[in-house]
Amino acid sequence: MAKPRVVVLDDERRMVDVIAMVLGRDGCDVRGFGDAAAALAAIERDGCDVLVTDLRMPELDGVEVLRRARALSPELPVILITAHATVGTAVAALREGAFDYVQKPFENDELRALVRRALDVTRLARENRYLRAELKSRFAPESVVAESARMREVLELVRRAAASRSTVLVTGESGTGKELVARAVHYGSDRVGGPFVAVNCKALAEGVLESELFGHERGAFTGAERTRAGLFERADGGTLFLDEIGEVPPEFQAKLLRVLQERAVRRVGGSDERAVDVRIVAATNRDLRSEVAAGRFREDLYFRLAVIPIQLPPLRERREDVLPLARHFLERWRAELDRPSLDWTPEVEDALVRHPWPGNVRELENAVERGAVLARGERITLDDLLLESPDATRNTERGDVTAHATRASDDAAAPPAAILRDHLDRATREHLERVLAQHRGRRGEAARALGVDRATLYRLMRRLGLEATGD
Repeated sequence: MAKPRVVVLDDERRMVDVIAMVLGRDGCDVRGFGDAAAALAAIERDGCDVLVTDLRMPELDGVEVLRRARALSPELPVILITAHATVGTAVAALREGAFDYVQKPFENDELRALVRRALDVTRLARENRYLRAELKSRFAPESVVAESARMREVLELVRRAAASRSTVLVTGESGTGKELVARAVHYGSDRVGGPFVAVNCKALAEGVLESELFGHERGAFTGAERTRAGLFERADGGTLFLDEIGEVPPEFQAKLLRVLQERAVRRVGGSDERAVDVRIVAATNRDLRSEVAAGRFREDLYFRLAVIPIQLPPLRERREDVLPLARHFLERWRAELDRPSLDWTPEVEDALVRHPWPGNVRELENAVERGAVLARGERITLDDLLLESPDATRNTERGDVTAHATRASDDAAAPPAAILRDHLDRATREHLERVLAQHRGRRGEAARALGVDRATLYRLMRRLGLEATGD
C-alpha cells in the first residue's frame, strides 16, 4: 500500500524538518517546502493527501495557500500552524474550509493525531468517490445487458430521463427490471450523491404507508413512542422509488398527490409542513390508464407521475436478450461457486431460447442459478434447469385467470416437468436428509456422494432450512 502523501509548507526550514521527521515516523511520505509556489506546484503535479502549512509567511499567507490548494483539490484537508496572536485568523480560515489548526508551540502527538484524522477524511472521501463511480457504472443504462433494438430504445429513454429532474413512471410485467431502471435513473442523474430510497407500496397497509412515507410525531398513534422521519424526508436530495404504485388505495392517493404538488410533507400527528427536495420514480405492473377508467386510480395523480413514462417489454418480446442475459447470470454464478469452467449443454441453450419466460428476467435469473447449483459436473443439463412447462406457468399481469383456475384443479395431474417450486424444494430436502442421514450428518461425505462441492451443499441446506451435525 502506498504511503499517505503529506505536503508541509513553512518558511522556517527547521520547522519543516521537525514536522517531516515526526510524520515520517508515522509512515507518511512527507515533502517539505519553504516556498508556497513550489508546494502548490507539487500538489498540482503529484497530488497530496494532507497539506500542513504555516499561517503567516512572507509571500503568501496560509489562508491564500488554503484557497489555491483547494482550488486544485477541493477535498484536500488543510491543517494550519498558527501562533497565539493569529488564532482569530485561523478560526476565520476554518470558515474558508480549513480542516483544523494547531497552535505553536504544539506537542508532536497533537499534530500526529490531527494528521491521522485528516488522512481518515481523505481516505473516506476517496472511497466515497470510488463507490459512487462503481454504483453509477453498475446501474448505468450502458451496463444493462440488452441486445434487442426495443430494449436499446428503452435504455436511451432512460438515459435522457436521468438527465432531467422530471418524475418517471416505469411500467411492465413483474420481473422485467423496473427497480433496475429506477436505479439507473437515479445513478445517471445529478442526484447520484444523494440517497436512493425504495418502498414497496403493496406491502404496507394504508395507515402504515402514510406513516412510513410521511413520518409521524411522538404520540400520533398507539405505539408511536418517538418522532420518526418518513421516507420522503430520508430521500431528501435524492430519489424516492415508489414500487407497486398501482396498489395504493384511493384514500391515500389524494394525500400523495398533494405532497407531489406541494413538495412538502406533514408528519402524521403533526401540524408543520416540511419541504422536501425529492425526485420521484414510480413503478407498477398494472395498466394505470385502465385503472383510471375504472375509477380505481386518480387521473390527476396518474398525470403527475407519468411525466416521463417508460414501458419495459416482457422478455418473450425481446428474445435476442435471453442468451446474453443468461450468460451474464452464469458468469456471476461461476464466480459465486468458484467453478470457472461451468457451462451448459447445447440442449440447455436451445431450451433457454424457446422458453416463454412468463416470469421474465427474474425467472431466467432463477433458472440459471438453479442449473448452476444443481449441476453435477461442469455442464448444466436440461434436467438441472427444472423449467416449468408453459402450460404450468402463469402470467398474472396478463390476467390469465382461466389458466390459473385450470392449474389449480389439475395440479395433481401435472406432468413431472410442471412440478412447482415448492414440490421441488420438498423433494430436494427429503433427498438431502436421506443422504445426510446415511453419512451421519457429515457434510463433506454427503457432498461427495451428491457429486457437488461443500459450498454448494451448504447453500442448499441454508436455503431449505436444514441443520446437520458432523464436520
